[in-house]
Amino acid sequence: MNAIPFEELMSADLHVDALYRGGLRGNVGDDPIGSLLPVGNMGGFRYRGSLSTRIQLCVLYSELSDPDWPDSIMPELGRFTYFGDNKTPGHDVHDTPRRGNQILRDAFEAIHVGDRRSVPPFLIFTKAGQGRDVMFRGLAVPGAAAMSPFDDLVAVWSSRDGMRFRNYKAVFTILDTPVVSRRWIDALVANEPEQASDAPAAWTEWVSTGRYRPLLAPRQQHFRSPSAQLPTRAADIELLEALHGYFADHPEGAYAFEKCAADLVKRMDSNVISIDVTRPWRDGGRDGVGRYRIGPRETSISVQFALEAKCKRPSSTNTSGVRETSRLVSRLRHRQFGIFVTTSCIGLQAYQELIEDEHPVLVLAGGDVVEVLRESGIDDISKLHTWLEGVAPKLPSVPLGRTTTD
Repeated sequence: MNAIPFEELMSADLHVDALYRGGLRGNVGDDPIGSLLPVGNMGGFRYRGSLSTRIQLCVLYSELSDPDWPDSIMPELGRFTYFGDNKTPGHDVHDTPRRGNQILRDAFEAIHVGDRRSVPPFLIFTKAGQGRDVMFRGLAVPGAAAMSPFDDLVAVWSSRDGMRFRNYKAVFTILDTPVVSRRWIDALVANEPEQASDAPAAWTEWVSTGRYRPLLAPRQQHFRSPSAQLPTRAADIELLEALHGYFADHPEGAYAFEKCAADLVKRMDSNVISIDVTRPWRDGGRDGVGRYRIGPRETSISVQFALEAKCKRPSSTNTSGVRETSRLVSRLRHRQFGIFVTTSCIGLQAYQELIEDEHPVLVLAGGDVVEVLRESGIDDISKLHTWLEGVAPKLPSVPLGRTTTD
């Protein structure tokens, strides 16, 4: 990994995915972002300039580890999702100490009316390495190609200690700019953001035409190891284990989890029109059959998919193997795809075969399940049980032919 020493930061260019070392003095002065750029050394929002006149540049920093506000990067699409700075109740969505949400509001309002010249470049950094080290993830602009103004900046509700409040969820495009030069940074500070000789081509093109040219990085290895399919944060592990535990003594056995899996798939993608969780005497070996919508509502078509659901104790050693994935593949009909949902993971060989043989099967493993739950606002045990009692209540009857969960 390309790593730039702390002593060289003041003159360094910004290279995508390069590591920028923090200092070793043991105080906030060790922060590398404050040495790299003329911005503050604390917080998620750090900017140069004035909200009342002009912001020359804005840094967005994330540790990518907050389960309540899951900032994320999608390299395949060149997109960055970032949550604002109103993360505790008691304040208006824009009433934050660093006015980060005001910066988001003003930037997205500007692009919606075509005033891109007033939008500052956003420089994305994330936690990496050791100590205060950070990684530069790219030059970003608000919004994304083909994304509606209703979707690129959304005020989402959350709650803490029984109090509700709103925060922003913002979508940015990381531009196809491998290097941001020191000369352009100096031009930004001098309030000359479009200086032709130094500004990145993707930036000037976006400012002048509104065309998004994202930095696309398709994945080369699509299958994941069993441990990579499971969550790593303690709160996520607790949520997943509680989900599995709910069905351990459920009177409807595996059929109850199939209903839960169907609801998860609906929450995962709004284009899922319907899912019929099949009864054992007519399922043809499939746990469910659904329809997925493609295209605009008025002219859309729908394709059919099959669902397989396995409620297993979350563990990298408690996997679903080739036999279980082959069961789903063998029952896919012409023009169908499959969705395999599990609270644990799929074995490496089974996952490799799905990918290498190009079977149209989507895997929703334990870590993915937690991500879907959190994006749906189900982010603690209490909310989880409320949801489960709604989709799979513990009724006394047990359907014939069903067994308990693994």
